[in-house]
Parts: sequence; C-alpha cells; structure tokens
Amino acid sequence: MADLELRQDGDVIWATMNRPERLNALSRNLVKELRDFFVGLYWRKDVRVVVLTGAGNAFCAGLDLKESTGSGNRDGRRSIGAGLTSQREISEIVIAMRRCPQPIVACVNGAAAGGGFALALASDIRIATPNVRMNAAFIRIGLTACDIGVSYFLPRMVGASIAAEYMLTGRFIDAKRGHELGLINKVVEKDALEAEAQGYVDDMLHATPLGLRLTKECLNHAIDAQGLEAAIAMEDRNQILASSDGDFGEGVAAFLEKRKPVYSRREG
Repeated sequence: MADLELRQDGDVIWATMNRPERLNALSRNLVKELRDFFVGLYWRKDVRVVVLTGAGNAFCAGLDLKESTGSGNRDGRRSIGAGLTSQREISEIVIAMRRCPQPIVACVNGAAAGGGFALALASDIRIATPNVRMNAAFIRIGLTACDIGVSYFLPRMVGASIAAEYMLTGRFIDAKRGHELGLINKVVEKDALEAEAQGYVDDMLHATPLGLRLTKECLNHAIDAQGLEAAIAMEDRNQILASSDGDFGEGVAAFLEKRKPVYSRREG
C-alpha cells in the first residue's frame, strides 16, 4: 500500500498521507512519494486543484525519527554530503508545491509539526480542525527552526515578530491562534473537512484553467516583487494572456447565464 494515496475526481486530486499508525510522519518512502507527486504536477494539465490531507488523527507529525537514516559512516555519523542530499530530498517537496500551477488546499487535522507544519504552510489554503497543533518542532530536537521553507513562509504570513515567537520557542499554534494570525482560513469539525475543501475546490473550478494557473503564479511572484510596478507588470501580462485564451468567452458566458462553466480540455 502506498504511503501517499492519490484519488483523482475529475480535475481534482485528493492526496492523503497514509501512515496513520505513525501520525503520517515523513518516512523515506513518503518523502519520495510526496516529492515525485508534486514535481510531476508541473506538467499535468489534467489536474487543476489538489487537496492534501492526512489519514487518521493527524495531518503530519514531521520527520519519522524512529526510522533509521541509513546514511551513517563507520563511526556512526552521517557524512555532510549525504546529509545535504537527504535534506534537499525533503525540501524539494515544498519548492515543488509552490512551483506547481495547481492551487493546494490543505485539510489539517490534529498534529502538523516540523515537516508537517512546512507542508501546511506551503499550501495555498489551510482548513483546520479545532484540535490542530502546529509548530516548528525542529528546534525542540537539537536543530534550528529554519527548515523546509518555514523561515520563508511564516514571517511572510504573520510578520517577523510573531514568526520569531514561534520559531525561537517551538511553541504550538492552536486553531484559535492560527485563525487569528491568518494562517488558517477556516476551522471546522473533522467530519466537515472534506465538504469544506470541496466548497473551495468548486469555487476554484469556476475559473478558466489558464486563469487559475496564472493567478497562483502571479501571487507567488507578487509576494517577492521588488515593488508595485513589478507586480502590476506581471498582472498586466497575465490578464492579456487570460483574455486571449479560448476559454475566456465561456467564462464570461457562464457568469452571465448563471451556470457552471464548461471549459475545453487542451494540452497547451
């Protein structure tokens, strides 16, 4: 059985980390499956939205510390080269999550610690349960809190001071605090997670395929843009591209006729 279960429903893939007995901790195999999946999404035109969740009672409890790394040398220590390779194998996941053109909705149930926290932050929208507990757990096990993109994502979302509070201490962010800080879009009971995610998915699918992809791309660039004019230049370019696309007319017609749009399926 795969550690990452993928279910495609039309234009949407529901991706479930499936190691519930280990709180979906990141094993070497799960890391590989997550990396391969998100890297491969870049070229997939048959997928427009991804929903990421965890099986059982957790989203992802971070790296599986009980699993042997298998990269030690004769004195039991891992070489620097092997360590860097192993580190990049994990961090490449969040790079691919931001690079892929599909919006990612994370359904965060229970623990989202360390690497699980990073996966949640790398998603575009986060829906959480009341019992969610998120933290930069790395600093509590002898590492720094700056890992797998957390030092990039968190201060941009909540500001430097709040990011420092949680990264320097490893304290947990609960559902109430996460919602107040804007990290969590919506808090719902566990049995309502899928329906809530489906609502976001349905709204996203009203956009044209190109419009949705370009919106995620432009938002990513605007966050790091050098200034207003750079952001507007990207917006101007994308609006012309979107309005010149064959699906633009169908999008307008569906809006005016108050119906669900039916977009073409093209490879380009």
